[in-house]
Amino acid sequence: MTSLNELTLLCPPPAEAPAVDWDAVENNLDMRLPRDYMDFAAIYGPGAFCEYIRIYHPLGATRWVDITGPMPTTIRNQLQQALDQGAAIPHNPQRLFAIGVTDNGEHLFWITDPQEAPDTWRIVVNEARGSRWYTFDGTLTEFLIAVLTGRTDVPMFPRDLLHQGVSFSPSPQRIGMAETAPRQPAAIDTAAVRRWARDHGHNLPERGRIPGPIIEAWKQAHGR
Repeated sequence: MTSLNELTLLCPPPAEAPAVDWDAVENNLDMRLPRDYMDFAAIYGPGAFCEYIRIYHPLGATRWVDITGPMPTTIRNQLQQALDQGAAIPHNPQRLFAIGVTDNGEHLFWITDPQEAPDTWRIVVNEARGSRWYTFDGTLTEFLIAVLTGRTDVPMFPRDLLHQGVSFSPSPQRIGMAETAPRQPAAIDTAAVRRWARDHGHNLPERGRIPGPIIEAWKQAHGR
């Protein structure tokens, strides 16, 4: 049984997922992608596991969760700047490619080494508001299985991640694609919004109304 088969048994994918032109995606990124990621993205489409772990997808609901969008380069540049300023980063930022984000602001990366062998790339997670890093010696689908079965405990992830069971929630499709039935808006974790806003330079108090533009920026950053 492949890791993707195990993942689909653990957490069934949507009935349909939008088609992806992988040649165009790889040409856009100017790099080859791991086969397990392409197979995963083709079956699941854009969305989030347990309303928390969101994997970047070529058809992500916004450019902020699009694997061909600005975030992988932006995050790599931020890490390089932090390293140049003396931060303890255990991996070469130029070998890190962001492939996902959590609702708490942790990022998931491929360690793209060796570059010519993407199917051997490992997974690493950084702490949203701290210096901890977690490295997983396996592929993306193997990482998801390990986390969603509870076999792997990522220190930065919430202890109650699996308390409501394992689920996958598809993201709305892009404008211009086939329309989907409207969904009820998901509840917003205002504490997470406040943490994200302060981490991104917004002077936001602990209590009181959160301005609409900040909520919208948070939604875009997390594919909501």
